Amino acid sequence: MSANSPPISGWKLFWLLGALVLAMSTLILLLSPDLVEGLRSVIRATARTSFALFLAAFVASSLATLVPNAFTRGLVRERRYVGLSFAFSHLVHFAAIVGYGVLNPQFWPGRSALTNTPGTVGYVFIALLAATSFRFFSRHMTAAAWKRLHTIGVWVIAAIFGYSFFKRIPTMSVLYAIPFSILCAAVAVRLVGKWAQATKRKQAQTRNTLN
Repeated sequence: MSANSPPISGWKLFWLLGALVLAMSTLILLLSPDLVEGLRSVIRATARTSFALFLAAFVASSLATLVPNAFTRGLVRERRYVGLSFAFSHLVHFAAIVGYGVLNPQFWPGRSALTNTPGTVGYVFIALLAATSFRFFSRHMTAAAWKRLHTIGVWVIAAIFGYSFFKRIPTMSVLYAIPFSILCAAVAVRLVGKWAQATKRKQAQTRNTLN
């Protein structure tokens, strides 16, 4: 390991983040006097950890372009493992939802197919992105198809997060405007970063042509 390498990276980072999500969820359940309410708390907590991890992967390359430093470059290097940690966090989130539905029989009948559609679509894309992060699956795709899937996937997931926060602002709490605003800022960072990357590529092509 080089002197500049972070002490925790790659799969070690994934296992650490995954262990923290599991430890947090377990602690919530242990401290809750009621299992059903404990599962509700785990659902809310893992939604937040998933959102944070998703944002880190979502803006990684754009941040490295706009604010190049050791941290942002390291975030790009670890983006795959941060993304997989997001998928794991949301798997725990899903398990908590299923458990809550089992213990609270009124939960699933109170939800329609339309209500479940955004979450279902989101999980489909999360599974696809996670699976194609491994060579076993990605080798069956062209580079262009892989990039298209991951680009579409992250935008779909971002849109679902945004919809989930926005619809709760008038009905549940104005505090949901905070994560919604954070997501909007992340979208702006990603768009500006991608524009800056495209500009740099064009400038490099122009210099190469002139030379």
